[in-house]
Amino acid sequence: MEMKNGRIHKHMQKPIIGAHISTAGGLYTLFGRAEKLGINAVQIFGSSPRSWRAKMPSEEDLILFSEARKKTEVESIFLHAAYLVNIASANEEIYTYSKQSLIDHLSIAELIGAEGVIFHIGSSKGITKKEAIQKEIDAIKEILKKVDGKSKLIMENTAGGGEKIGETFEEFAELFNGAKTERLGICFDTAHAFEAGWLTQYSKKEIDSFFSQFDREIGIKNILAFHINDSMTDAGSHHDRHENIGEGKIGISGFKNLANEKRITEIPWLLEVPGFDGSGPDKKNVEILKKLLL
Repeated sequence: MEMKNGRIHKHMQKPIIGAHISTAGGLYTLFGRAEKLGINAVQIFGSSPRSWRAKMPSEEDLILFSEARKKTEVESIFLHAAYLVNIASANEEIYTYSKQSLIDHLSIAELIGAEGVIFHIGSSKGITKKEAIQKEIDAIKEILKKVDGKSKLIMENTAGGGEKIGETFEEFAELFNGAKTERLGICFDTAHAFEAGWLTQYSKKEIDSFFSQFDREIGIKNILAFHINDSMTDAGSHHDRHENIGEGKIGISGFKNLANEKRITEIPWLLEVPGFDGSGPDKKNVEILKKLLL
């Protein structure tokens, strides 16, 4: 066994390929679905993504989950926060509800031994970006103070547009570095980075240059997961539209170049694609990644 991010992993095999999957029928059912897809990492909703409050798993749920996990090849589990969350909001009611939602989800992550909760960093409507970033930093510190443990808050980069926080790499770095806590990590979404214009193409040269800058200003070690999504829209479009791997503007060659970036080979790759049959991450997308990574 080997330790990673404070969790025990049974065998740190490469690559770590995962997907967002359903837990319909109980949390423990994710392991069967993961086995069918042939993946060793998962992302789930801890509760309804369209509700402010999260329902805590029962003692029976946790027992079933723990027993099922002992028999699985799944190395890493991530929760995704509710879509409503915006801890940069000028609206105090939304701000308060958002903090409580993340407290709930981080509590679930800790209960089930998940790596943490991936969340969208929100928008600054009604206040300046500087004010919004400070509100976000304050919220992150408050949430982590209220939920003790090893599970982390994991901020996801945005496609930008409107008044989204972290549209530029510099703004994203300002937020992350301003929080000054080891319990804040990063989920790097390939489509969002492309749509925000952080990378205009996933060429070997641009990938090398970008991740060198990332390592200098934030630290690659802080990337806990990748959301692996092709983009339906152009670089710099600020339009968040995921596409199946190889079917979008990043393309197979772009993902192959990313797979060859040795500084990120041990980080889980999580699919959030629409699926070739329109029902979400599927075996075909998983197999495409495996061919690129193996």
